[in-house]
Amino acid sequence: MVKTLSVVGLLFMIVALFGLIVTRLLFSPNPVVIAVQAAAVTLMVWARVTFGRRSFHAAADPTEGGLVTTGPYRFIRHPIYTAVCFFVFAGALAHLSLVAVGLALLEFVGALCRMVPEERLVVQRYPEYAEYAARTARMLPYVF
Repeated sequence: MVKTLSVVGLLFMIVALFGLIVTRLLFSPNPVVIAVQAAAVTLMVWARVTFGRRSFHAAADPTEGGLVTTGPYRFIRHPIYTAVCFFVFAGALAHLSLVAVGLALLEFVGALCRMVPEERLVVQRYPEYAEYAARTARMLPYVF
């Protein structure tokens, strides 16, 4: 069930991103949107480099190599999902339509459907994750 929810979340995220691209609602010439999206890409790259040479899994599956709590993971538990959400919401809000916001929300729900199962499995593999999660925000420090 946990892995199935994770795969469903990934599908939601893919559908949302594809929908935003096809409808031309993901990108904007607005300098603020460009800055937010550039910052999101920077966060994503920083997180990926910090995470190291671990593979991506379509279903939630903790990787070997220990718990990563450095780099952006020092501040937020899911910097890659956070980066994707910021990137998508920046573009969607620039176009502010029911379709754009709906697809951005679908992407966010998909990210949540991945984060929650991943956290359940990671705490089983790395018991110290519970303490890390208690002191580190899921996506936004001091908010969520």
